[in-house]
Amino acid sequence: MNSSLYECRVMHHRFAPKAHQFSYRIFLFAIDLDELEALSRRFRLFSVNRANLYSFRDRDYLPTGEALHNAADKAGQGSPGHSERSEESPSPPPAGFHAALGMTEDRPNLKARVVEFLAARGVDLQGGRVLLVTLPRIFGYGFNPVSFYFCYDRAGRPVAALAEVTNTFREMKPYFLGPETRVPAEAASAGDTFRRRMPKDFYVSPYSEVDVAFDFNLRAPGGRLLAQIDDFRGSERTLTSTVVGERRELTGARLAWWTLKYPLLTLRVITLIHWHALQLWLKRLPWFSKAARAGEQRDLYRPHASIAQPAEQP
Repeated sequence: MNSSLYECRVMHHRFAPKAHQFSYRIFLFAIDLDELEALSRRFRLFSVNRANLYSFRDRDYLPTGEALHNAADKAGQGSPGHSERSEESPSPPPAGFHAALGMTEDRPNLKARVVEFLAARGVDLQGGRVLLVTLPRIFGYGFNPVSFYFCYDRAGRPVAALAEVTNTFREMKPYFLGPETRVPAEAASAGDTFRRRMPKDFYVSPYSEVDVAFDFNLRAPGGRLLAQIDDFRGSERTLTSTVVGERRELTGARLAWWTLKYPLLTLRVITLIHWHALQLWLKRLPWFSKAARAGEQRDLYRPHASIAQPAEQP
């Protein structure tokens, strides 16, 4: 099977306005979306769209059938590592697109939504595969600060990546790294890397600015998982976040053992986020509310009530 597990170390290092650093251990699933049903049949602890210890809910990811909040007006296509322009406006899928994938137009599954998302941006993924690096719900509770989609064409070449960022308000924003952002690996064992810098335009933390740039460095996973996201204000790097992991075979025994080794992992992640937010507050870092910069939060799904309603005009 293409699906596997990665045992990882997550690290966050804030450089400004005050230094703060922490790291913790987790594990992540790397799920080939074509293997979802096979995984559900093979592993007692894993189910798709129904309750289990590990429950993969299709609706938890890439809700492209929902309204996009505050969509950017201008289209822009990024260049590797340097783009500061807005996400390009997608085109609607051609007639018969969903039927060709065996899906209904009113409720395409996650694989179909990814294929459609890429097709709207000029990337043909039909016949290819999608590897999703994420955490499913654990005992019914799910939270992923970021999930990574690595997309391969029918020849098995990595052609695009998505970083789907979710904040504690449950808003979601996908960041697209297309074929022009791919940096071929110098060594066959290294894996190609996707590099792109683009406007953040998203509220992730009350201690992180909205109007800065995200700099993505995502390596197509193989024996190792390497992902880095930096915040830049101009040329100054203010924050770096990394996920580094080693691939392990997905087996029932390992899944059971890691359930004990990393108990209640999704709950632990959200608890750590709030714990370190408290430490930043104690360090007296500048803080701002989500509603204070509503107009700068663009191209996101499931907007929180604090920004969902248009501001009243004087």
